[in-house]
Amino acid sequence: MQDLEPFFRWRDEYNAADDERSPLYGRTYSEFEFTDTIYNYYIHPQWDNIGSSTLYLKVLFADYHQHFAIIELIGEWNDAVHNDIMFLKRELIDEMIPAGIYHYILIGENILNYHGDDDSYYEEWKDDLEEYDGWVVLLNMQDHVLDEMRETQLDNYLHFGELFNDINWRPHKPRRVFAAIEGVLSQEEKRLD
Repeated sequence: MQDLEPFFRWRDEYNAADDERSPLYGRTYSEFEFTDTIYNYYIHPQWDNIGSSTLYLKVLFADYHQHFAIIELIGEWNDAVHNDIMFLKRELIDEMIPAGIYHYILIGENILNYHGDDDSYYEEWKDDLEEYDGWVVLLNMQDHVLDEMRETQLDNYLHFGELFNDINWRPHKPRRVFAAIEGVLSQEEKRLD
C-alpha cells in the first residue's frame, strides 16, 4: 500500500495545501517518512489524514467558479466501526461547501471495503447541497463495495454504479472530467423523467 500514491498529474494546476480556501491548506508532506497506516500497512505520505484510522484522501482538484472538487480516496470506508462518513463530512465537506464547492467526484478505485451504518451524515450532505443543485458521484468503485452501499441504501444520497464505473479519467484534465460527469447525470435525469 505504501507505493499507492495519489494521482499527481494535476498538481501543477491545483494543490490543496496551497489553496487558502481548502481545509487542507498549509499541510506539509514528506516523500520519505511513512507515518499513517491502514490496519498496520503504511500508506504513501502524500495521502491526507482527516482523523479516520481507515480512510484517507487527496483533494486532487477544486474549482470555485464551477463549484466542484475531485477527491481520491484510499482505505476501508468503515461507517459501522469508525464512522468514516462523519470524518469526511465534518473535516472536509463542511469546510468546502461554504467555500463554494457543491459538486463532488469521489474516486474510489482504492477503497478496499465499505461497511455501512446510519445514513444521517449522507442525508445531511444531500440536504446541504440541495439548494445549490449539488451532487456527489462515486467514481470507479469496486463491485463488492457498491453492493454494500446499495444494501445500505446510499443510492438515495449519492450517485454511483454502472454509469460511473470503468471511467478512464486519468488522461483528461479535471474540468473535462467534471463536464463528462455532469453530462452523464444530465442524461440520466432525462431518462428518468
